[in-house]
Amino acid sequence: MNGRPCVDAAPLDEILAHYPASETALIQVLQDVHRAYHYLPCDVLAKVADALDVPLAKVFSVGTFYKAFSLVPQGRTIVRVCTGTACHIRGASRLIEEIERQLEIKPGETTEDMGFTIKTVNCVGACAMAPVMIVGETYHGGAEPAKVAKYLAETEADHEN
Repeated sequence: MNGRPCVDAAPLDEILAHYPASETALIQVLQDVHRAYHYLPCDVLAKVADALDVPLAKVFSVGTFYKAFSLVPQGRTIVRVCTGTACHIRGASRLIEEIERQLEIKPGETTEDMGFTIKTVNCVGACAMAPVMIVGETYHGGAEPAKVAKYLAETEADHEN
């Protein structure tokens, strides 16, 4: 649809089998699609619209409204750094600099091997643990630049298992 190749529809077929063919399932379907593909592929969104009998514009509207969704491929692991006030004061920028150095990408970018995507977030609601770095689903409170390699390596080891 936008120059990207079509993706394997098998995960989508399995996802759709778990939900009623109704607009009420749209957000849950998009969450599962995002988890399966690490983003919302345009050709998959068109199939979701057809399967749920929802206008394609509505599917894109929902897919672009929520920050949890992305229309561009994301890495297997999302690395988030809180940049809220408490985290900022306690060194979030140094964490970001170290992550950029180690992964050789900037926030909003994905490594060439599709292993990691870096994102900054305004607040994760864990101010007492500042600065906070979230690697995948693992929160690292009191995160230190010197431990960034360790945090990233733990996640890569999980992918290999």
